[in-house]
Amino acid sequence: MRYLVILGDGMADRPVPELGGRTPLEAAHKPHMDWLAQHGEVGMARTVPEGMPPGSDTANLSVMGYDPRTCYSGRSPLEAVSMGIPLAEDDVTFRCNLVTLSEEEAYEDCTMVDYSSDEITTRESSQLIHDLNQAFHTENRDLFPGISYRHCLVLHHAKTGSLCTPPHDISGRPIRDHLPGGTYGAQLLELMKRSREILRSHPVNLDRIARGLRPATSCWFWGEGTRPAIQNFTEKYGVKGGVISAVDLIKGIAICAGLESVDVPGATGTVHTNFPGKAQAAIDLFRRGAQFVYIHMEAPDECGHRHEVENKVKSIELIDSQVVGPVLEALQADGEPFSVLVMPDHPTPLDIRTHSADPVPFVLWRSGRQGAHPAPRYTEAEGERTGLFVPQGCRMMDWLIKEEKI
Repeated sequence: MRYLVILGDGMADRPVPELGGRTPLEAAHKPHMDWLAQHGEVGMARTVPEGMPPGSDTANLSVMGYDPRTCYSGRSPLEAVSMGIPLAEDDVTFRCNLVTLSEEEAYEDCTMVDYSSDEITTRESSQLIHDLNQAFHTENRDLFPGISYRHCLVLHHAKTGSLCTPPHDISGRPIRDHLPGGTYGAQLLELMKRSREILRSHPVNLDRIARGLRPATSCWFWGEGTRPAIQNFTEKYGVKGGVISAVDLIKGIAICAGLESVDVPGATGTVHTNFPGKAQAAIDLFRRGAQFVYIHMEAPDECGHRHEVENKVKSIELIDSQVVGPVLEALQADGEPFSVLVMPDHPTPLDIRTHSADPVPFVLWRSGRQGAHPAPRYTEAEGERTGLFVPQGCRMMDWLIKEEKI
């Protein structure tokens, strides 16, 4: 048996006025997902344990079969693993976004204009992070470049307890009440203020402004964590496989779980990603002997954060036409039995432009079988209508692979 997970990050939503009161899943033309719903098991799952923040870290861990309440040690160390950063037991990591703030004189009076600096390119951001590290580096502090706006700060011989806000949670809002606090709050805020002075006249930013793009005007630290300890996926489920994603967080989870992390040229984590390349990478993994493949696509989440209504619908349609359809066709052509699970990790509602902890709709279909809880379409409302509910999302993998009743 082969097992396929297609994860549309942030794909679930709430009714949207611009879509006539429909959700993006309801508005999207997605015949392949709907076919799966008509023949499979449709329901709702709670992927974010009560009391935990609704992040892609906790939610993807849950979908992959890991209980975040017992294995989660923070978001940034998972990204650090993907970036190849060696972590000691007493290292503390932080995600470092390159953000665009408004131009008030006092840092505290600024507003979060863009948590991604107009989706700054990796080439540009690497230059900025290199120069910032020249200014920030000490024996106990290093700043490492990542992809696009996503980077990593490591504090050595440190301890946890800092309080930080994800920048995408405060898009368009003043930052004064969301500045770092706790253990290293003062140090992190000092670095953020220093970064604004360094970046203000940086050639990379001057070039971006000349091209009509938003400059990266500040660092923003969040997602504190320590070295992760995640059980090997093959030992846990008895199958080998890989993960396909454009973002360091998911790549880091894969590496920690002992799964192959596959890089796809042109994979960006946005609606402009290489969807066909991801589909082909999944097909190639299966044909090389993988039993389990997890395809993660960030695009719906990014569109939710940016309140891009049309692009969120478009991203779902592209996932359906360029990933779900081709991979299903290839698996059916190969003639081996397979199971497929399609779901988001969490909702990223367009109206709040950040994550929520609401349950998410899923569809699980096994080749050659008719599900007991089908639905005419794959949507949030149909998932609720069937009455099938999984209170612990980390049990979905037990159902998919072990076929355990949950």
